[in-house]
Amino acid sequence: MKMRHAHSGADTEESEHQLYEAIAAIRNVEEAKQFFEDLCTPTERQAMADRWYVVEPVKQGIPYRTIYEETGVSVTTIGRVARCLSLGAGGYNLIYDRIKRKSHAKRKTSHSPTEKRTS
Repeated sequence: MKMRHAHSGADTEESEHQLYEAIAAIRNVEEAKQFFEDLCTPTERQAMADRWYVVEPVKQGIPYRTIYEETGVSVTTIGRVARCLSLGAGGYNLIYDRIKRKSHAKRKTSHSPTEKRTS
């Protein structure tokens, strides 16, 4: 592999593609943790974690100021997440919905068929 210090547009596209392939190869949370600990600085990981953390309250329509007061995530970051949720590439919504469906399916199958429900 030929290494370059500066990327042209095509080189950047290829390097991003390789990064996304690497991320797609992650199989579980522990592997993700190991990969991102190596790939990113603690500050970069925290910034990404903060963005992801506020997706749910933004989707729930909680006011930015309230989210800030409860999480400490800046109103600017919250606004950026909100813009991406409504005008972005769709990534936040795709993964959020997938995780919610998976979580809902797990809750649904965790009830035993003989379990009696009370009204």
